Amino acid sequence: MAEKKFNKDMVIGEVLKVNPEAVKVIQKYFGQGCFTCPGMNMESISFGAMMHNIDPEVIVKELNALE
Repeated sequence: MAEKKFNKDMVIGEVLKVNPEAVKVIQKYFGQGCFTCPGMNMESISFGAMMHNIDPEVIVKELNALE
């Protein structure tokens, strides 16, 4: 079975459910505050990236490289 791949439209909270290891990538780019923000269950990777002035594809590539 192929592993679910991440994309920039995924909600951050969903990313963490799919792969708990993603916490390292999210923290690296968005900071610790992301985990206490209620928006993490509504906001997409691309929205978070825009808010932090980061290319969402960089984050998605790193998420998809996780084991």
